[in-house]
Amino acid sequence: MTTHNYLLEIGLEDMPAHVVTPSIHQLRDRMAAFLKDNRLAFADIHEYATPRRLALLVSGLADKQTDESTENRGPAMKIAQDKDGQWTKAAQGFARGQGGSVDDLEVRDVKGTPYVFYQKNISGQPAAQVLPKVTEIIEAMTFPTRMHWNSYDFEYIRPLHWFVSLLDDTVIPFKVLDIEAGRTTQGHRFLGEPVALKNATDYETALAKQFVIADEDKRGALIKDQVTQIANDHGWRIVMNRDLFEEVTNLVEYPTAFAGKFDKKYLELPDAVLITSMRDNQRYFYVTDHNGELLPDFVAVRNGNTDHLENVIKGNEKVLVARLEDAVFFYEEDQQHTIADYVEKLKTVMFHDKIGTMYEKMQRVAGIAHYLGERFELSDEELTDLDRAAHIYKFDLVTSMVGEFPELQGTMGEIYAQLQGEKPAVAQAIREHYMPTSADGKLPESKIGSVLAIADKMDTIMTFFGAGMVPSGSNDPYALRRQAYGIIRILQEHRWHFPLLRIQAAIVSQFQKKNQVPQLKLDKIKGLNDFFVDRVKQFFSTKDARHDIVDAVTENQEVDPEDMFAAAQVLTHEAKKDTFKGTIEALTRVSHLARKAKDEEPVVDPALFQNPSEQKLYDAVEKLKVDVPNLSIGDLYQRLQELRPIIDAYFDENMVMDKDPKIQNNRLQQLRQIREIAKLFGNLDGLIVK
Repeated sequence: MTTHNYLLEIGLEDMPAHVVTPSIHQLRDRMAAFLKDNRLAFADIHEYATPRRLALLVSGLADKQTDESTENRGPAMKIAQDKDGQWTKAAQGFARGQGGSVDDLEVRDVKGTPYVFYQKNISGQPAAQVLPKVTEIIEAMTFPTRMHWNSYDFEYIRPLHWFVSLLDDTVIPFKVLDIEAGRTTQGHRFLGEPVALKNATDYETALAKQFVIADEDKRGALIKDQVTQIANDHGWRIVMNRDLFEEVTNLVEYPTAFAGKFDKKYLELPDAVLITSMRDNQRYFYVTDHNGELLPDFVAVRNGNTDHLENVIKGNEKVLVARLEDAVFFYEEDQQHTIADYVEKLKTVMFHDKIGTMYEKMQRVAGIAHYLGERFELSDEELTDLDRAAHIYKFDLVTSMVGEFPELQGTMGEIYAQLQGEKPAVAQAIREHYMPTSADGKLPESKIGSVLAIADKMDTIMTFFGAGMVPSGSNDPYALRRQAYGIIRILQEHRWHFPLLRIQAAIVSQFQKKNQVPQLKLDKIKGLNDFFVDRVKQFFSTKDARHDIVDAVTENQEVDPEDMFAAAQVLTHEAKKDTFKGTIEALTRVSHLARKAKDEEPVVDPALFQNPSEQKLYDAVEKLKVDVPNLSIGDLYQRLQELRPIIDAYFDENMVMDKDPKIQNNRLQQLRQIREIAKLFGNLDGLIVK
């Protein structure tokens, strides 16, 4: 069978670097789905992406769509034909709707009843007739931000400029806005020229001659080789930050790496300031010696060749020095003030206009942190350090350095705190309270930093919920989901118990006593429990946990993530054993019947027992009730498992739903006691057992 190659290129103005990779992946997925939906077989799709283009080369593309045969059932024969055997209007209408006549109808039995059927055979169209519909893909693309231009209502990540659409050597025409697809692509903005492609497979080679390395992986490999060569030539270590490397790769079409330098005097600045100035602000790779000490050098990548490279180096050095001069000024200026001065300034800095100032937030967080520190059994010294950190931890927000380099909030707090004689543990907690800064970001290393991070995030989440600013759908402008997920990760790391219902009640009570956030009431944050449970489920999703086990443990009424983690671990382990099925079936049978018990204190009267099995179960449960507070979740499961033969004997010997209401209620309450204990695992009813 003849196969083809199809090239689709979208040419546009320079996209933000962070959009390039996800956009080309999205385009590939959409193309694959388009071809599948249109019954066009293909072997592979190769991606090409630069800031100015998104392109796909589909190889092994079928010459035509696969033929399709569909069979549709119509009315039953008793409706399709009259008593004289003539086709009725119902049959004629069905046949006409299928594009045929009654002569094309077939009769077939379905479970003993004859029906009419129409078989439709659809011949596949040539690929060249189907591919113009790729405009659907182009127009369906989604982006984090969009813009429109000229008088068009159409929006895209950046204005569109050209399209290439080639099936082998033939243009497949289509039009988006007023731009018609053709065979001409654009070379490098400054070094290249437009080039008319003879064949779809000429794409990569033709662009390379016009100073465009279209393959993202090859462009990245070239950058790595160049940077490595520079490092080897100078005896340097160059830190290739993953995010920066991807960004640089997607900022250029034809990369040329070069080295620059700055005066040694700037090394007196904190490393974090230098690294931020180079990496985050200028997109430079910073340089160290083999001991990890920063050197007064950097490596950058230009979008072009080596022509006039010395001018490029001087220009980049000049820009960096200007930023470092600013940093020196801010660094020296900030040290003219005390931490107390900065804390005082926070009284005029709003956290949010519906909630209050940043100073007021610190006052609230100090109370939350102390409460949590005691719950998590921090030492007296740790509590003292935590209290100090909580009362000053936001002070660097009003420093000049953080005003110029917002990325350094927390980091400069730690540096300035150390310079002003604060204890290392206090300074470290100031930096760590922002952690984690992303879903999989680094967690605080210290207990004090961990508690302060939880307290700060809890205050933010609870006050925003109280003010009615609750995330909905994909809308989460204050990153409350990320902060809640950070809390979950920190709790899991330390195995700290965090019964949310009790903790939020304690926090609200504390706020009310101190007249903090008076509008915050418990009834305003009812959705907070489900909000946190969703974050627990998100955490479980990263661990490939069984969905039925996750659903079971996250119905734990205490809403304590640590209990959920522990229960899931035990159930996952026990589910591999032969005893699991019988144990869970016994407990779920108990649970189903116990739901019929009256909603009252589950008191059991042994005087109403009629059989020895009732007394035996009663004795076992009474002993278990006494032991429960001291049992681990794993030991509790074992004890419930030991109840199984006693429960089985109980059901064999007793009719729970006895005619005597007193005996019936007594037995239901007996089962209800077991159900209440088993609920420490969550809701076991939905567990899948085999």
